[in-house]
Amino acid sequence: MRLVLAVAALLAASSTASAFVPSNNVPLAARSKAAAPLRMAEGGSSVSGPPYSGPASKPILDSIDSPDNMNDLSISELKQLSHELRWEVLESVSKTGGHLSSSLGVVELTVALHHVFDMPEDDIVWDVSHQCYPHKMLTGRRHRFSGLRKLNGLSGFCKRKESEYDSFGAGHSTTSISAVQGMSIGKSMLNKRRNNCIAVIGDGAITGGMAYEAMNSAGYLKNRMIVVLNDNGQVSLPTGTQTAGGVIPASQLSAYTSNLLVSKPFQDFRDFAKSFNKLLPGNIQDVNKRVDEYARGIVSGGTLFEELGFYYVGPLDGHDLDNLVPILEKLRDSPSNKPVLLHIKTNKGQGYPPAEQASDKMHGVGKFDLGTGVQVKGKSVAPSLTSIFANSLIDQATEDRTIVGITAAMPGGTGMDIFGRRFPKRTFDVGIAEQHAVTMAGGMACEGLKPFCAIYSTFLQRGYDQVLHDVAIQNLPVRFMLDRAGLVGNDGPTHHGCYDLAYLGCVPNLTIMSPSDEIELKNMVATCAAFDDGPTVLRYPRGTGYGAEKLQSLFGYDLENDEVPAKGEILPIGKGRIVRRPGGMKLNGSANSRGKERKDRVAILSFGTRLHEALVAANEVEESDPTLGVTVADARFMKPLDVDLVRELADDHSAIVIVEEGSIGGFGDHVLHFLALDGLLDDGKLKVRPMVIPDRYIEAGTQHEQYEMCGLNAEHIKGTVLRLSERKVAPVLQEQEA
Repeated sequence: MRLVLAVAALLAASSTASAFVPSNNVPLAARSKAAAPLRMAEGGSSVSGPPYSGPASKPILDSIDSPDNMNDLSISELKQLSHELRWEVLESVSKTGGHLSSSLGVVELTVALHHVFDMPEDDIVWDVSHQCYPHKMLTGRRHRFSGLRKLNGLSGFCKRKESEYDSFGAGHSTTSISAVQGMSIGKSMLNKRRNNCIAVIGDGAITGGMAYEAMNSAGYLKNRMIVVLNDNGQVSLPTGTQTAGGVIPASQLSAYTSNLLVSKPFQDFRDFAKSFNKLLPGNIQDVNKRVDEYARGIVSGGTLFEELGFYYVGPLDGHDLDNLVPILEKLRDSPSNKPVLLHIKTNKGQGYPPAEQASDKMHGVGKFDLGTGVQVKGKSVAPSLTSIFANSLIDQATEDRTIVGITAAMPGGTGMDIFGRRFPKRTFDVGIAEQHAVTMAGGMACEGLKPFCAIYSTFLQRGYDQVLHDVAIQNLPVRFMLDRAGLVGNDGPTHHGCYDLAYLGCVPNLTIMSPSDEIELKNMVATCAAFDDGPTVLRYPRGTGYGAEKLQSLFGYDLENDEVPAKGEILPIGKGRIVRRPGGMKLNGSANSRGKERKDRVAILSFGTRLHEALVAANEVEESDPTLGVTVADARFMKPLDVDLVRELADDHSAIVIVEEGSIGGFGDHVLHFLALDGLLDDGKLKVRPMVIPDRYIEAGTQHEQYEMCGLNAEHIKGTVLRLSERKVAPVLQEQEA
């Protein structure tokens, strides 16, 4: 309770503290703009504005094969290395795409850390690790960046099996402090010669509760460790989305650290040295106490981090190597076991004006023109499923004032930025706090609101207990919108939404649905809005809609004026549909010459957007065999399962192929469970084959490559149907190695 009261008091005090900015304390933004690398005109004079270009050669970077090569570099050489490294990141990512601005913002920090500390004996853990590109380039992987985030290429995140310099793997946020504390304890208990463990965490990631669990524990146990708080003002993606909290970063903690930045001048090494005695033995502290009080008195008064047991250092200019390097050296050589929090201020996208000026700071980019920053965008015939969801929710919210939207620091990725522009007061960004988002949604539902909790499938894993304990047990009508369900492509195994059907399918009271196309997505948003009898889950993958032409030619829709309906319709809960009969979309049983006998009929039961591949496979199978008939059904719902539809398919067909974009333990297992309990497998006349994502982690690549690896494209479905029908010998398709 005392800790909670202390935190509350400090946060309250920070919001009213007066600014103290010495006249000689030039704002970081002004300094960084002046220092930003610009293209060079003839004669060496700098020219602002595009086209932007980097150095013609990179002699210092070319000499770095490992961090050991950086040990003897001077500060001026480290600055030149930072310049070369920043442009190496820019040039590489412009050709491959990836996480750009977060890496640009930590170039100087990365150089300083690898100069001062001795990896891999010392441990540096990058929270989330999307900012790890400079780190990878300095640790022997520069030559592999042409394969960044590609199949069999370089991961976009830290990965222990990729390099001994990746101390801890990541992809999700707020894990670094816990990991570093465990490493520090391990080094201490095993009497290792050195115990330098550093966590680098951003002001977005530190909004997650796990960070405070770790800091509370580290301060209590007095574990030797350094936490570098990289404060760049970018809490959400993008920061600045219109929400109930305004357009400021979605975190009172961000307001608190920002207040520290404006109320305290940047420390230089001399200021730091005056207060460093707090890390020294007690008798020396007493001698230096008066000096320490003088040095810190007017601008301190205790911070939240000090109350948690950390020695607070900062704020520092995270791009100023003149001060950053000696301070890190002093912390490295300290004999103290007290944990340290080093607070630095950086600019996301530092040194590249297009990134500095973009609303999302060019956080995640595709290929782009290095001279202008303009990204190469592929043409799409239909909008993204994310935007379709957001606009469908706006349609529902226009007619229902109780609908609200919730996101956990991902307004851009979930479409809540679109919803927020229309309904800012009904949009809630809680920061990187999925557990809180889920339970807060439950509280809203208690009062009669209709919360739509929009979270990536992979991130809802972090709020699993809250889904079960706070929402499902109480049967509260919270609507969970799971974007990026299934395989996500280049971000790889940490971001795949493969497991939600398995981990949610076992929870009572949940209604779980998945659309096969954009029309079904609109229908299901409307269905969730209308359903108040319990919690609902709507999962949909990364990708786009199909467009009116394909919806009619392949899916069999009869669209008025050849246009996709503007609004969705409410679906009956737990009811699927037959999309294709043997012989094609329009044929009925009497007009069809295919599949006259049960042994000649095979059914494909699809759940989600693999319906497209199922329909393609059905057409190709029938083209290859004039007597074989293939039925394709869209389950729509996993819970409640349409048992009447399953019985119909089992009775009328000799084989059922179940297709889903999920892991083992998901939709296919639910269907098999029902078939077994209902006795439909007892006579041995029904063959069933579930097609799921294999029981292993799927590495980065394009989505198509990943579907190939998992055996979930039309070719694989066709091969499975042909083998089950015994019409011809078909080769057993092998999964590709990751």
